[in-house]
Amino acid sequence: MTGELIEFLVRWGHVLFGIVWIGMLYYFNFVQGGYFKEASPEALADAKAKLAPSALWWFRWGAMFTFITGLYLLHIATSNGQLNNYIIVGAAMGILMFTNVWAVIWPAQKIALGLVEGGDKAAAGAKALLASRTNVLFSAPMLLGMLAGPHYVGQGYGSAVGGTGLIVMLVVVALLEVNALVGKQGPMTTVKGVIHSSLGLTAVMVLALNLL
Repeated sequence: MTGELIEFLVRWGHVLFGIVWIGMLYYFNFVQGGYFKEASPEALADAKAKLAPSALWWFRWGAMFTFITGLYLLHIATSNGQLNNYIIVGAAMGILMFTNVWAVIWPAQKIALGLVEGGDKAAAGAKALLASRTNVLFSAPMLLGMLAGPHYVGQGYGSAVGGTGLIVMLVVVALLEVNALVGKQGPMTTVKGVIHSSLGLTAVMVLALNLL
């Protein structure tokens, strides 16, 4: 009973922290980015000095605790033989998204916002934006992977793991992450583009894991 309660509370926390993290991710990409382009110099300077650092604090720590609780749930699923291909792909995306936050976006944003001295602000801003756009790209299929674990009939807990579809999806995810680090935004340049790309990647995931 105690173990079940702990698992439930961790699952609840995972969803709660995930709402904070992904909510801030969407805010940065769908709201703040557009405002920064249209704001007056005075308003922009004030937002960069006060608003953005506060938002980034919630963003990165939401990611941290989503990651920690997610690792616990992944351990439970593995121990109980509950893994399936959706969980594996979703977890891979979630881990890369967390890594992007702490290893790419936050260090680059500190330079871009002038929170640390030195560095090329324009280049740092572009680096952070590409990683952030990639996290938006991953967000919809990652969520599908979470939900398809226990709730998708035919691919529920304990379904067969492996196969061509899983390999294809992990390769696709790896290539997209490489692009996040050294590539270009491509169709993710606009808000509409990154939303469509995320939904498209979700469709590819479903087709690959069901048909290959």
